[in-house]
Amino acid sequence: MTISSTDPVAICSLPDSDPRSAVEALRHRAPFTDVDAAHLVELARVFGNAPFTTLEDARLGLGVDRTAFARLIARFREVPELRAAVVAGPAGQYWTKTILPLERRGVLDSVVENRVVPPASVGLYPGPTCMFRCHFCVRVTGARYAASELAPGNERLAAVVEGMPTDDPDALYVSGGLEPLTNPGLGDLVSRAAARGLRVTMYSNAFALTDATLNRQPGLWDLGAVRVSLYGLDDQEYEDTTGKANAFTRVRDNLRRFQALRSERGSGVRLGLNYLILPGRADRLPALVDYIADLDGASPDRPVDFLTLRQDYSGRDDGMLPEDERSRLQEELHRFADLAAERTPDLNIDYGYALHGLMSGVDAVLPRITPETMRPTAHLQAAAQVDIRGDVYLYREAGFPDLAGADRYVAGRVAEGFGLVDVVSDFVTSGRRVDPRPGDEYFMDGYDQVVTARLNQIESDLAAGWGADRGFLR
Repeated sequence: MTISSTDPVAICSLPDSDPRSAVEALRHRAPFTDVDAAHLVELARVFGNAPFTTLEDARLGLGVDRTAFARLIARFREVPELRAAVVAGPAGQYWTKTILPLERRGVLDSVVENRVVPPASVGLYPGPTCMFRCHFCVRVTGARYAASELAPGNERLAAVVEGMPTDDPDALYVSGGLEPLTNPGLGDLVSRAAARGLRVTMYSNAFALTDATLNRQPGLWDLGAVRVSLYGLDDQEYEDTTGKANAFTRVRDNLRRFQALRSERGSGVRLGLNYLILPGRADRLPALVDYIADLDGASPDRPVDFLTLRQDYSGRDDGMLPEDERSRLQEELHRFADLAAERTPDLNIDYGYALHGLMSGVDAVLPRITPETMRPTAHLQAAAQVDIRGDVYLYREAGFPDLAGADRYVAGRVAEGFGLVDVVSDFVTSGRRVDPRPGDEYFMDGYDQVVTARLNQIESDLAAGWGADRGFLR
């Protein structure tokens, strides 16, 4: 069924939509009373803007009893346009990028029901060190893995690759607390994964993405994608952030060369960039378009494939921006979108959870998981991270060597005869819990926060007796 983007019901969760028109349209396509139609539109607006609302809170907001609310949920499911309104809302990316894909695969149910399944997402953290010392990074200065750990570590990671299910070709990525390209065996790991049909994405700073590295590690051409984090748009910005002089120039030149090489080789590796908008720096976005257009000029037939744009919310306890900064950022984002469409028309731009909402005209509010709302049993069925030592971390930002407190978030260690699923099984079935301490929430990245918020919502709904209706959309 094709749903029009101008259908008043399908857009009723957007801030500039007219709920009255949606109610009227809804009444004309199904035998709804005025009250029921208004309630259904309000439900779409609630969950299109605040996806982690519990069913009890939604019910109380409507002021209806449980019997009437159960009937409303059932009627909601009869109208595809109402579901479309939720996923098209300002918070739609929470639904489309994370929640619904995990729901479709039964991953969240496996967490709630304490069932052992292979992790839906597996991150390999192969880097023994990093050439940058970024001021925002939690890495312990000087901490690294010993050279003697590389060979046995790569054997452990290879065993993880060999044990991966192949039903989801995008389930494996390479990242880490440290730079993956500092591992000379990375190309072999990538080739091993590609041979099993896995499209590996590598997260990198690209400082070592040189001709020499690519020649020594031809397996890197088997990557599905390279996702490069940018730390500025000139040498001074890069040095201020990373502590390394001339890093901007080197990374830019590496990416230009990579563009040309993948074109010459006819390589299918996709190239993308990550860019974090620092507070007060939204006016730098036009320079970002210039940067990408320059890279495209190095290989007009293979332009940069994608960009992920994020805002820095660190240090904001309420997860919100001040009003003046919010307005300026919203203005600059729309200006950026127009400029990018003109100068880099093939670029796929991902604005992420919060910036998508901000561009829709609503406050950008991220889930704020605290030690009080962290789950002591975490969510290994949804995501696991494995470092060189074979340590399996519960959260993505915990996988740094010697990081204070992170050892409590090691679920176990893969070893010969004891694979990743064995670690998951041991942790899940043992009933082991990690009691959160102040500051532990910083071990969680945005994905961990969203998964945790959804699981908390589901368990609240189940505790309130909503059973099959838990989580609203499935």
